[in-house]
Amino acid sequence: MHALTHWLETAKPDVLCLQEIKTVDDGFPRMEIEALGYHCSIHGQKSYNGVAILSRQTPEEVRIGLPGDDSDEQARYIEVVLPAKSGVVRVASIYLPNGNPVGENGDSEKYRYKLDWMRRLKDHAAELLTYEEPLVLAGDYNVIPRNGDTHDPKGWSGDALFRTETLAAFRTIKNLGLYDAFETLDGRDGQYSFWDYQGGAWPNNLGIRIDHLLCSAQAMDRIEDVSIDKFVRDGERPSDHVPIVGQFEF
Repeated sequence: MHALTHWLETAKPDVLCLQEIKTVDDGFPRMEIEALGYHCSIHGQKSYNGVAILSRQTPEEVRIGLPGDDSDEQARYIEVVLPAKSGVVRVASIYLPNGNPVGENGDSEKYRYKLDWMRRLKDHAAELLTYEEPLVLAGDYNVIPRNGDTHDPKGWSGDALFRTETLAAFRTIKNLGLYDAFETLDGRDGQYSFWDYQGGAWPNNLGIRIDHLLCSAQAMDRIEDVSIDKFVRDGERPSDHVPIVGQFEF
């Protein structure tokens, strides 16, 4: 909470997408966040998962959960439509499944769930793109898109985050007409968004880039900059993820 409120007060974003809030809706610190001038859209889950979107504007629409599987009880997707000077902007907060362990042949239940979730995300994104709106699908994708997005491509080979099937599924989503904002505007290797708590990952810069802003063409037309707030990882009791920040003129 201290890290969240400090970053909100410092960065003053119009919209913030959160993942792994690990609390039911009633347990979310709504009063503290609202006191800072934000509306809270929440899709929580006890002890696990959970996503939220904090926004200066009150959403016109809120969608809870990723379509395509009514039996899926994991809280990993929330989507809002926000008013903007140019009309509206649609934003989703995504916590894509990790998928490990993958099993001997990539056939574990967790890895199959990851790939199925990505298929559902592709199908939903295809529908959203027909609206021809500014669209930002933001969050922890648990996908390392390129060799340059990890300190150790060989070491990550075969992991659910870097497995061939995962990268193919991610490309299929992008090929609908979505753009990785960081890759498009910056694209430098070695720019990470996650450092494990183990093995001196942060002080030795042993990181990976798995947090992404996937944007429609209409959103990319209005993007001005993208950056990664690495300094957040150096704070008191920090998250192992840091914010990726897109600046848009909507």
